[in-house]
Amino acid sequence: MNGTSAPLHRHEGVSSVTSSSAEADAIAALRTARRIASGLLLGMGGVMLLATGLPAWHYVPDSTALEMLRSGARAGVVGGIADWFAVTALFRHPLGLPIPHTAILPRQQKRLGQGLGRFISTQFFTEQDVIRALQSVDVPSMLADALRQPETLAAVTRTIRRTVPSLLDRLEDGRASAAINRALPVLLKGETTAPIMARALRAMVDSELHQEVLSFILDRTKRAVQKREPALRAFIEERVREQGGRVVGWAIGASVAGRVLSALYVELDRVDPRNSELREGFTQWVRQEIDRLETDPARRASLGRGVVDVLGHESLKAWSGELWQKLRSLAEADLEHDDGWSASVIEASLLHLADQMKYEEALRDRITRGISVSVIRVLPSLREKLSGFIASVMGRWDASVLSTKLEQRVGRDLQYIRINGTIVGFLVGAGLDAVLRLCFGPFG
Repeated sequence: MNGTSAPLHRHEGVSSVTSSSAEADAIAALRTARRIASGLLLGMGGVMLLATGLPAWHYVPDSTALEMLRSGARAGVVGGIADWFAVTALFRHPLGLPIPHTAILPRQQKRLGQGLGRFISTQFFTEQDVIRALQSVDVPSMLADALRQPETLAAVTRTIRRTVPSLLDRLEDGRASAAINRALPVLLKGETTAPIMARALRAMVDSELHQEVLSFILDRTKRAVQKREPALRAFIEERVREQGGRVVGWAIGASVAGRVLSALYVELDRVDPRNSELREGFTQWVRQEIDRLETDPARRASLGRGVVDVLGHESLKAWSGELWQKLRSLAEADLEHDDGWSASVIEASLLHLADQMKYEEALRDRITRGISVSVIRVLPSLREKLSGFIASVMGRWDASVLSTKLEQRVGRDLQYIRINGTIVGFLVGAGLDAVLRLCFGPFG
């Protein structure tokens, strides 16, 4: 247990340790820069006092060099204090005094958040930026790779399985059979969809669904024969009279009709048991046809035409409602099982879709164009929401915490403004004194 848990704890602590280390480094750098700036300002003040006090106390004679040094030191002190005031006024009131136009960031926190949100949303999320970003990323391959991941595939499969019952509810108004009638022949004849249909049909055969359909057809056939038995008897007797004459028809017509119908009932009963040889032969025939569907284009086309003819037959149309309910109940029961044929069919379809997204250029182009159009269409709304989100997040921050965090991030560079102001003030002050002396001679 200890050997496996230690790496986990280290991994969980990486983010917090890294963040704390970066914050500590920022604080240390800020303190160092602040000490340098303050030390330089104090040093400049010391130079100013010495250059002024030593001649005044007659420790050294006054001179042009000391006068220039005094001028430069005074200017350096003024520049250093002015820049200290400016830098401090960004984050807080200098010396705690409520001087107007100080503590700018805390007072302008809301407006700063709104401005930052507008800037980011308008400057970093333009249509050109989004199009370039999408063009540099292979989105179809990313989707395909994600879909191939076992966890993602299982999650998507579960989601689809959960949505199927509600989809079936929407098809209850009679559109189900019409949709199947239109889609099934196309799917059976399609080059790319044939492997998926073959996989689906094999899964149905493995789960004995084809036998359920056969039982349904046999049951409806028996009912139809029983319902129309008088008409069938009359039809057979009429055929006997046509072939053998009126006397033969009168003598044996009824007997022949009875025997034909009895033989028909016997054959239907032979097929009915689940372990019958006829049912086993039916299963083998179905499997052979599935193999041909996958490998024989001519057979696929023929089967597609046959399906159209069968689905369009008036007798099947009369059963379509009952057949749909039977198939639906079987499908819904199978959807409850992770290892059912429906899960297998959905997974196979998703994997086939992943292959198409990876290698079929036409589909890849459609996906890329579709994503680009969709993103561009919603981009104005996204920009507005992003701007509002940034503003709201910054608006919720505590003003003092915000100032502290910002000062930790940029305060080091701002301290160098103080350093530069002190040094530049000294050089400008001394330089101006020298220029004035050159132009107007010694003072006093």
